[in-house]
Amino acid sequence: MTDISDMTFEKAYAELARIIELMESGELPLEKSVETYERGRLLAAHCESLLEQAELRINTLDEAGDV
Repeated sequence: MTDISDMTFEKAYAELARIIELMESGELPLEKSVETYERGRLLAAHCESLLEQAELRINTLDEAGDV
C-alpha cells in the first residue's frame, strides 16, 4: 500500500473514490471495512490538506499581483 503522504491529489482522490465504491458495496467483512474506512479518512484528510495548500498558493499569487 502506498504511503499517503507521498501521494498526489489525483492518486489519493482516485483511491478514495475506489474505497467509497467498495464500502458502498457492503461486501467487505467487518474488520476489513474498519481498515478500509480508516484509510479512506486518511486519504480524505490528505486531499483536503493538498487543496488548502493550493488555495493558499493561489491567494498568495493573487495578493502579489495586486501591487
